[in-house]
Amino acid sequence: MKIAILSRNTRLYSTRRLVEAARERNHVVRVLDPLRCYVRIAPNNVSIRYKGKALKDIDAVIPRIGTTTTFYGTAVLRQLEMMGVYTPNSSDAVLRARDKLRALQILASHGLDMPVTVFGDNPDDTNDVLAMLGEPPHVIKLNEGSQGTGVVLAEKRSASQSVIEAFRGLYANFLVQEFIAEANGSDLRCFVVGKKVIAAMQREASPGDFRANLHRGGSAVKATLSAEEKRIAIRAASALGLGIAGVDLLRSKRGPLILEVNASPGLEGIETATGVDVSGHIIRHLEEQAGA
Repeated sequence: MKIAILSRNTRLYSTRRLVEAARERNHVVRVLDPLRCYVRIAPNNVSIRYKGKALKDIDAVIPRIGTTTTFYGTAVLRQLEMMGVYTPNSSDAVLRARDKLRALQILASHGLDMPVTVFGDNPDDTNDVLAMLGEPPHVIKLNEGSQGTGVVLAEKRSASQSVIEAFRGLYANFLVQEFIAEANGSDLRCFVVGKKVIAAMQREASPGDFRANLHRGGSAVKATLSAEEKRIAIRAASALGLGIAGVDLLRSKRGPLILEVNASPGLEGIETATGVDVSGHIIRHLEEQAGA
């Protein structure tokens, strides 16, 4: 099978591991920088070229599209889809997951629980918007941030208002969520491939922080999930149309809450913490769906 990986950096751990896993199973694999791909669109005649040569006969593509290249990367992915190339995460699914607000609205429509979330645009409505959420602490986060960037904990209402004013001054899209104190700075990363959770880790925030992201200095250990946690993670990935997803959950007094769903979850943390060959699972999933 001929596999393409859309990634801007061949040296990234996730990209390298996917290449290794594909070659171990005797597939032809190529890493493509999406920004070097360019397309031709015409009725019944779509094509794509890479560094001066036509891309063809690709059986499957794994998108590893960064937040800064979402628009162009998903356009390239969509072109490959139009050419009949299989992908576990479609361009539309990636866009749904990348927009935190849209993703939460979709998850809520499927009856999946999450921290209560509010958003509003007009400064005149800020007090009422926060009243809809309840008393602080509040978590304020950029709509398209990643790896814990653009996430602020405001412990007083005045602090919430100040952060909101600052984000508005930057013309940034943001949302405000309730703070789940009982999570104690930890969350669960559930790695979904197909219809199964194939690995899970519990991440702990570094001292003095509330964000459990490994990129923010957090730590991780292998986690044992309940049947309910597995079910929710699988349902969340399915609701957004993702065949491969990192679903982040919080353990709360009212049960598991979905914090976020990642369409390009990193592999280093989960493979290191759990010892699971996540890359191999992904390649086997491609074999099953695209046909070896």
